[in-house]
Amino acid sequence: MSSVYEISKEQANNILQIEENFLNDVKSKEIKPAKLTETVSAFANAAGGDIYLGVNENNITNKRTWLGFSSQEEANDILHVLFGLSPLGNYFNYEFLRCDGMDGLVLHLNIKKTKEIIKSSSGEIFSRVNAGKVKLDTQEKIKRLELDKGIVSFEDEWVHVALRKIENSLTILEFLINVIPNGEPIAYLRNQELVKADSEYVKVCGVLLFCDEPAIYLPKRSSIKLMRYRTKEDDIGREFLEGTPHTIEGSIYELIYKAVDTTVDIVQSMQRLGESGLESIRYPKETLHEVITNAVLHRDYSITADIQIRIFDNRIEVESPGKLPGHVTVQNILDTQSARNPMIVRLINKFPDPPNKDVGEGLNTAFRAMELLRLKPPTIIEKDNSVLVSIKHESLNSPEELVLEYMNTHDEITNSIGREITGIKSENTMKQVFYRLKNRNMLEQVPEKRGAAAAWRKCAE
Repeated sequence: MSSVYEISKEQANNILQIEENFLNDVKSKEIKPAKLTETVSAFANAAGGDIYLGVNENNITNKRTWLGFSSQEEANDILHVLFGLSPLGNYFNYEFLRCDGMDGLVLHLNIKKTKEIIKSSSGEIFSRVNAGKVKLDTQEKIKRLELDKGIVSFEDEWVHVALRKIENSLTILEFLINVIPNGEPIAYLRNQELVKADSEYVKVCGVLLFCDEPAIYLPKRSSIKLMRYRTKEDDIGREFLEGTPHTIEGSIYELIYKAVDTTVDIVQSMQRLGESGLESIRYPKETLHEVITNAVLHRDYSITADIQIRIFDNRIEVESPGKLPGHVTVQNILDTQSARNPMIVRLINKFPDPPNKDVGEGLNTAFRAMELLRLKPPTIIEKDNSVLVSIKHESLNSPEELVLEYMNTHDEITNSIGREITGIKSENTMKQVFYRLKNRNMLEQVPEKRGAAAAWRKCAE
């Protein structure tokens, strides 16, 4: 028997009003188990989600009512079918919810994102799109799902390349000097199954790792675009773009180090208003290195798009093509691993001073480095076809603490300066910070300064 949780009327009403979307769905208890497996397949093959069984919806009024199972045993057929969806059993859990005054038990299914493709009981494959499901009924659609999940990797695809561009490249010669001093390039490439025998076909990972100019053979897949925007806003336009975007190219080992160094150089030229005036902006180099390394090594190379690094006045964004691989989600990314490109990850770790020297610890290192500088941790968002990491220059200190630190070396502070040092965007929100400090008898308004010129100062002793 499963656990039955008593919930409040408010919690029950929240379930009745829940918005059906990419991550949530409600169903009547009358749904056929086979039909339910289609929705379960869709969730498991996407980002996972929650299904509530025992909620009826009037198709005319759209009003929902709680009409659950009379007992746990009434849901046995559904659970039996779900546990038969191999290997779903390891990737879902369930509970029954009961509310005083509500009719019956609602079965709450929590479906996790899976490493493998989950089929419905009829053998069909579905994926979640917005508030519904779509059937993946062509080999092309199924291959796309396999690439998204990391079941197959584009790194294993073959590319027609003049072999001399690989076996005589500076990259592989320098690599072998450090790894196998007496090794022959072509022998090493063949031993690693990176080239086809008696042909000029090389695996994508071989081109990315050992070609000096992989962009020749993998255009829009092997470069990084780096842009500097002079703004803090999210809605950006070309008017905020400073200079010409940088295009960084080379073998992925060189690509990572070039991108990190270029980003650091640009950041070091930036300044912001701090407690003692204009100060250089500091981001931990370890954080930049780990986030960029992660973007390069784990991106989906089947997608024709470059990695983008966008440097703003108050943050750095790194956007990498492709969804999170396997069972990795935004919630568990620091605690789990799933390499979309395992051969790239393995071989680049053999280079001198490998960018992924602490395999599996990259993002954890990035988060720790931000914490040591008393900066807020990076945020990770999975978009429709990419992963966006934002590294914000925002202090872990409260806005009040930042204002008081500033006042230790200044006589006055204005709303605009307050927003600058705290990262707050709204004038009204900043005013509330000042009012809270006023209520603690720590700040007072400068009497002769009002309106647009309004300023605050420390209270007299």
